[in-house]
Amino acid sequence: MSVHIAAQKGDIAKTVLMPGDPLRAKYIADHFLEEVKLVSKTRNIFYFTGIYKGKEVSVGASGMGIPSIGIYSYELYTQYDVETIIRIGTCGAYSTDINIFDVLNVEYAASESTYAKFAWDIDGDRLASQGSIFQSLNETAKGLDVNLKPTTVHTSDIFYRKDQELPAVAAKYQCSAVEMEAFALFANAQYLGKNAATLLTVSDVIPTGAAISADERERALKPMIELALETSLVL
Repeated sequence: MSVHIAAQKGDIAKTVLMPGDPLRAKYIADHFLEEVKLVSKTRNIFYFTGIYKGKEVSVGASGMGIPSIGIYSYELYTQYDVETIIRIGTCGAYSTDINIFDVLNVEYAASESTYAKFAWDIDGDRLASQGSIFQSLNETAKGLDVNLKPTTVHTSDIFYRKDQELPAVAAKYQCSAVEMEAFALFANAQYLGKNAATLLTVSDVIPTGAAISADERERALKPMIELALETSLVL
């Protein structure tokens, strides 16, 4: 057990898929995994372990934002010997060059956050995905005929803001989209020598207001979920 995860040592697989929403973790476990076991439900943050095509995989939520994923990913890496975390989430597009339903493979996450600096003394406002998982996702996507788009995203601490202009760090690195977790996940993995990737489905395009409806969300996220699971087979 760790402070925030009630699973026992050995209950969590070496590869973890990590959506933000606990109910999305349950959906993945219910619809994609076999022999599923609920291994933790502390604070209603669900963690499940099951089998996908013969491979043991875990899925569990990160919650929202840098502090939350910072806690959960650190405990998974250090207390449960997890080697690879694939964040699977949604994002808002800054650019009209990408569309709703597009799937992004985050090569770099840029942020104003001080998390990496004050947690691990890692300098810089842009961090890379860690290990070979980024390339594994690209290669697996080709076999699945998924049009995966490598990109740089903005990891923001802020969801609502007074100033609607493009944030400076997003302009600096020409970020295509915004989300709230990847930077902290990459920082933890870099410090600990682990693997980390982020897959994102574009749920809305900020300049145009286009957005995936609630009814479309299940269909929209399926390609990203299947890509993460299929890639877990080669890790």
